[in-house]
This record gives sequence, C-alpha cells and structure tokens, in this order.
Amino acid sequence: MVYVLQQLNDNGVPPLLADAASAEQWRIKREGIRRIWMEYVGEHPNRQPTGYEVLSKVEFADHSRLHIRYGTTNGDEVTAYLLLPSDRRAGPLPAVLALHPTIGNGKEDTATFQGRSNRRYGFELAQRGYVVLAPDTITAGERASSLSEAYRTAAFYESNPGWTAVGKMLIDHLYGVDLLCALPEVDPGRIGAIGHSLGGYNSFFLAGLDDRIRAFVSSCGFCTFAGDPTPNRWGERDWFSHIPRLTEDLNRGEVPFEFHEIAALAAPIPAFYYSGQQDPIFPNWQSYSQGMDRLFELYRLLDKADSFHYVMTNGGHDFPGAVRQMAYAFLDRHLGKEQTY
Repeated sequence: MVYVLQQLNDNGVPPLLADAASAEQWRIKREGIRRIWMEYVGEHPNRQPTGYEVLSKVEFADHSRLHIRYGTTNGDEVTAYLLLPSDRRAGPLPAVLALHPTIGNGKEDTATFQGRSNRRYGFELAQRGYVVLAPDTITAGERASSLSEAYRTAAFYESNPGWTAVGKMLIDHLYGVDLLCALPEVDPGRIGAIGHSLGGYNSFFLAGLDDRIRAFVSSCGFCTFAGDPTPNRWGERDWFSHIPRLTEDLNRGEVPFEFHEIAALAAPIPAFYYSGQQDPIFPNWQSYSQGMDRLFELYRLLDKADSFHYVMTNGGHDFPGAVRQMAYAFLDRHLGKEQTY
C-alpha cells in the first residue's frame, strides 16, 4: 500500500471500503494495514508483569493523587500520577489513561489543578469519579533531562536505532493499561483513553492495538497527509521524530498509509474525535474531515454507527469546556459510569 502524496493532495483521502464491502473483507484489509503500521512503528517486545512504587501522596476533598513510578520495557521507568476517587463505595470503578499534549511539564498539565484550564481532563475525570492514570511520555515531564530539552528524541534513537518514538510511547501506554487492569479499584472491563494533540493521536493509536480500551477521546489529534502543509511532522526532525523512516518516503513523494487507516484499526471501539477549523497546527481540516467521513462509513458497516462521534467547531488547537463536557458524557455512556455528581 503506497500512496503518491500529490495524488492525495489533489484527490483527497482514499476510501476505506472500496475493497472491503463486508465486515469479513474489512477484517482482512485491517490486518494488512496493521502489518504495515507495525512495520513502521516497530513491533512491541513481550511485556512483563510490573508493579508500581508510590513516591508521594496528596489528599484532596474528592480524590487522592499518588505520584508513582512503574516499569516498562528494557528496564525503563514511567513516572505518572494515579488519581483515586475518594468515594469508592460502588465497587471497582471505570478508569482512563489521560495522555498529555506537547508540553514540557507532561502529566502536570492534565492531572493537576495547576494545569492549563482547558487541559485538566485527567483532574476533571477524577472529580467525576474515574480512576485516572496520567503518565509522562518519553522526553516529557520527569522523563526529560530538563524542560529546555523536552521532546528531544536524539538520545532515544541513539539507544534504540531500530525503533521509533511512536512505538516507544505505545509500549509505555500498554504497560499503563496493564497497571490499571491490576488495580483493585478498577473494573478492567471499563477502561478508556483521552488526550489532546500528542495525547489525542496517542489515544487512537493505543485503541488500535489494545481492545482493553473500551472507549477513547481524541482532541485535535487527528490529521491526514492529504492537505498537510508540513507532512514531515511525522518523520525525522531536529526535535521530536515520530517515525524517522517516513522522511525517506516523503522525499520520494510517497506515503505508506493514510492516517484514517491507522485510526480505523480501533474500529469498532467507541470513538470521540474533536477538531477546530482554526487549528494552526493541523490546518487541513477539509481533508481530515473527509477522513472522519470515511471512518463513519466503516463504523456503519460494522453496525456501530452510534459509537462514532465527530465534533468540529471554528475553534483553534484547544479542548474547550463545552467539548470536554460532551467527551465526558460520551465516556460515561460507553464506560457505564453512574452519573452521581
């Protein structure tokens, strides 16, 4: 599967279902897409059972915040906040992995009141009664050598020349799901993911590999190669290099997949996407809206049309309050959260 970039720009996002008119045909096509995706991001090594270490604990009126550290692959460790609602009388609770956007302080932005007002989705979901795991991604928060060096991946690639930052983020998130499933406070059948920007595409990347994610929210995280003025954002850069090999393809004017195909790996998991027409980072909204249309056709084929939600406003690269409330209601519905607030 190779697309000519100029043809994507001229003709738009390719159909998902032109050669997959049934659920069974889609399953076969999906395996082909997944094979190419894993070839590019790198297959995941086998995961080992891991516990976590509590570094500190802070009590609030409605939840506890544990500063924790847990193991991941190759002896690495993830720093995170684990938010536990104070009222756990109803038994095991739904949980979410709250994935942060591109900001130097990482998990602080999503899981604390000190985070930016439209990025505190982890904190707000804990107040709503969810167990929340908010990890630092590689090169961010406590996993950066310094805030000025956040999102510099050169050292990672020196140690892992055959891997990718996307593959590393995904294995770390899979370990995070493992941790949530092992907590006595969590119902392992009600785990979701939510994120904005970097966290937004990590949420659907993760759902495409792990069906333990039962619903996900992606805010300003979906973009297509079609219409993108800076497609090498996904390739090799002086800053955060997602999948370096893509630069070779782009230099030939080609891409090995389109991103609605990668998002489609998560189908039929309930999905909530948000984007803004004035987003300066992902400005090609006409193209990725077409990608959303293609995804909706797939969910309809799989008889899950009511599980797919796409919201667009004339906003920018943000996660505004009204949209967050819609996203939380979506998670409540699909993760079976009792609305007692």
